[in-house]
Amino acid sequence: MATRTVGGNAAFHNFHNDYAHIADPNERRRLALAEIDKAPFGWYHVRAILVAGIGFFTDAYDIFAIGIVTTMLGIVFWQGTSAKGSIPANADTAIKAATSGGTVIGQLGFGYLADVVGRKRMYGLELIIIIFATLAQSLASESKSITIVGVIVFWRVLMGVGIGGDYPLSSVITAEFATTKWRGAMMGSVFAMQGIGQFAAGIIALIVTVGFKESLLTAKTYATCSGVCGLAVDKMWRVIIGFGAVPGCIALYYRLTIPETPRYTFDVSRDVVKAGSDIKAYLHGNAEGVPDEISRVQAMRETAPQLEVPKASFRDFCHHYGQWKYGRVLLGTAFSWFTLDVAFYGVGLNNSTILTNIGYGKGPNVYEALYNIAVGNIILVCAGAIPGYWVTVATVDTIGRKPIQLAGFVILTILFAVWGFMYHRLSESGLLAIYVLTQFFFNFGPNATTFIVPGECFPTRYRSTSHGISAASGKVGSIIAQVAIGSLRTRGATKTNANPWLNHVMQIYALFMFLGIFSTLLIPETKRLTLEQLAGEVPGTPQYDPDNGRGMARADSDPSQREEQMMAEKAHQDV
Repeated sequence: MATRTVGGNAAFHNFHNDYAHIADPNERRRLALAEIDKAPFGWYHVRAILVAGIGFFTDAYDIFAIGIVTTMLGIVFWQGTSAKGSIPANADTAIKAATSGGTVIGQLGFGYLADVVGRKRMYGLELIIIIFATLAQSLASESKSITIVGVIVFWRVLMGVGIGGDYPLSSVITAEFATTKWRGAMMGSVFAMQGIGQFAAGIIALIVTVGFKESLLTAKTYATCSGVCGLAVDKMWRVIIGFGAVPGCIALYYRLTIPETPRYTFDVSRDVVKAGSDIKAYLHGNAEGVPDEISRVQAMRETAPQLEVPKASFRDFCHHYGQWKYGRVLLGTAFSWFTLDVAFYGVGLNNSTILTNIGYGKGPNVYEALYNIAVGNIILVCAGAIPGYWVTVATVDTIGRKPIQLAGFVILTILFAVWGFMYHRLSESGLLAIYVLTQFFFNFGPNATTFIVPGECFPTRYRSTSHGISAASGKVGSIIAQVAIGSLRTRGATKTNANPWLNHVMQIYALFMFLGIFSTLLIPETKRLTLEQLAGEVPGTPQYDPDNGRGMARADSDPSQREEQMMAEKAHQDV
């Protein structure tokens, strides 16, 4: 039995004593984690959602604002050239793909480090990188030795590293602090801030366009937007990019001061006293528990060897995922995210191009053209993306993750097939309707669930690494969409038709959505199951694996020990 501390309990709750009566560290772990899993939804859950969600707001803003900004870059830096105020396709692709390239590095690197050194030590660092790189982009300019494309690509790769780090960290931290009943809604709410970020990008673009209206009205086309018009557009794209640093600055303090997740402290740090104290503190709205350090060190020395949750190691990682029942889950989450992002980013990063092709990115002058692009983006996000995100939040803990993802892939396959094979038969209104529907079913479908499931279905010791691998697979898909597939849209371009192959690109996206149906069959349903159940650590459940759950089984396997623990717990409650 752990040593109880005395004194001070009248003024401050002594979190250490809440579990001091439990002798078996595995039982203390089980009881402590049960408090998080069964806790009623409260302010501490809202706070976790907001701290993680603001980061995703920033991520989405920075990623999708570039679709509007590249049009402006063409006006400013390709004025008076053969491109006539339009950014060349290769430069457009390089700028958009650069973020995804950096994101892959960030997802793999931060995902691994969060499992090695802890979630707390890494959280906030990714936001510092994003803020710094965003501000640097907004101040960038070309010179005789380097083009504007080279400068922006460099800073967007660095920004992508920070954005990539946010994916595994925010998902895993939210999952490990969440109550089991509403874990899907909490994680979905964090991810839904992407929709708000996309909306904000459109709003800021609209505000700066209206703000420079008089200057923009002086030019009829992009090719003639020079002088005051060109100066206005140069200021506009810098404001749009620079604003992305503002929400990150607001969230930075809260990320740097967030406590370590108790599950990591239990299973990786193997500090039973600190983890139990942190759980009590978290549920009481405090930053973290402050147990007696002497008792804590003594308990670590005595209890750490008794914790039978497997320790993380490269050999254990290979053994764990070398088993098909675990390897197929990682394959399912990774390949599902890959197939999704081919189409999601292929469409999302080319909103301006698609809006122009369906008749919503044109105008009699530069002001009207940029105004319509901004308004078109806002309409698309409000009509499709934002409702899709929040319908997922409302239903993911009742319908389940797997049915939403499976149905989403099926419907998206049909929509992209219609878009691709009937492109020349549909009116502009019909094309707009299909675009809105694809945005809705992306987000009430695989875009949300591919983020949620990898944060739940892996053991604590590899949860962040596995989420990073899954997310990085998605960003590889987005790079392929931009570099290999997206560039096909301009094949055979003429003066009257700049994107003659756009319909064939949509057909390719339909194929990837079809493949996503089969990868979804590899993932488990995680609805209303604890993270320990999903990791196979709870005896008596279908997921139980003795290799993972020896520690959880120990208290249940010895009836006399279990009865002793229950009597001790009741005596503690009576006191």
